[in-house]
Amino acid sequence: MASGNKADTLSSGSSESIIDTVNGSHDFTIKGYSLAKGMGPGKYISSDVFSVGGYDWAIYFYPDGKNPEDNSMYVSVFIALASEGTDVRVLFKLTLLDQSGKGKHRVHSHFDRALEGGPYTLKYKGSMWGYKRFFKRQQLEDSDYLKDDSIALTCTVGIVRMRLESQKHYNICIPPSNMGQNFLGLLESEVGCDVVFRVGDEVFKAHKLILAARSPVFKAQFFGHVGNPKMDLVEIEDVEPVIFKAMLLFIYSDKYPDIHQVIDSMSMRTSTFLAQHLLAAADRFDLDRLKLLCEAKLCEEVNVETVSTTLALAEHHGCKQLKAICLKFATNPDILGDLMHSDGYKKLEEICPSLISELLNALAEVDANPSLHLSWKRSSSSFQGADLGIDGGVNEATNQNGRRTRRRA
Repeated sequence: MASGNKADTLSSGSSESIIDTVNGSHDFTIKGYSLAKGMGPGKYISSDVFSVGGYDWAIYFYPDGKNPEDNSMYVSVFIALASEGTDVRVLFKLTLLDQSGKGKHRVHSHFDRALEGGPYTLKYKGSMWGYKRFFKRQQLEDSDYLKDDSIALTCTVGIVRMRLESQKHYNICIPPSNMGQNFLGLLESEVGCDVVFRVGDEVFKAHKLILAARSPVFKAQFFGHVGNPKMDLVEIEDVEPVIFKAMLLFIYSDKYPDIHQVIDSMSMRTSTFLAQHLLAAADRFDLDRLKLLCEAKLCEEVNVETVSTTLALAEHHGCKQLKAICLKFATNPDILGDLMHSDGYKKLEEICPSLISELLNALAEVDANPSLHLSWKRSSSSFQGADLGIDGGVNEATNQNGRRTRRRA
């Protein structure tokens, strides 16, 4: 017989399903609007591809409209799913900016109103939402939305997501990790250092175990089959002291070094210089994260003065995205003349003639497709797709095989 004194074990808890959106926006400016007219119905200018909620998107602007039957009386604007996806539920906000400063923007938004059928569902890559009759072209050209022959659009995409949360019965505040600060303190205090690096006229003390844990090259040098764990002095060639110092700061902190930590304020060296040389050092010592951080930094800082050097660097160290960004920048007709007369371009011709061939091929593609002069876009962002129009009260989606779906707006 069970004891009547045994206490029952009771448990309780709660959970909630939360449905919300992951939002992201993209600004798209079209300069030289008048030159885009006459492309023909169904032909568009594309924004760069942008990512929201794990999916890629692009904005399409049709200066002569999407439908031939409209006789170019309207401009059309659509937002397209540019990556693979199935039944992506999404909200949109499309804003045509008033450039007079009066703030009278033209806004079409799903975020601030109830949708009778819920969020829109894009079925597959290439599906589109937008307006075939977004604006009468003559009204657009007579309005404050067009200024200095340019128009500006902002697109906000909200991906619907569902997540389950369980109620927590505790509230413990976890401080952020300070591991990087602790290790950086070891480097700065030189406590426990067991190896010295001579780099040019400067010396740096460090810890073999930390270096080996972060860099496969240092691990092999100190603890590999042919390494020497008793080595206490290492000569580093072909790396400037300031770059080696920056690399050590990253190794100990796992953060991209602040330029002011390594370069004197009176120095003429720039953040681009630091990123270029640091990328080469990261590749040499197999520091993949630092290499990617440098690549991202250089993608942001491409200009006429640096693009040739950065392009050669990207080719030499296998940085595909950085190379693509440099080639795209170099084929911009607005800067091409200045670029070809720069010292960096002449040096590129000498040290890497194969890149000149690639650049010329890219220019040939631009010349062969006049629309690229207008949009200056990634070739990867151009794809065939269906559309989910909403004018006339009916949304349609058509894929490349002719499959069509309808939805009442």
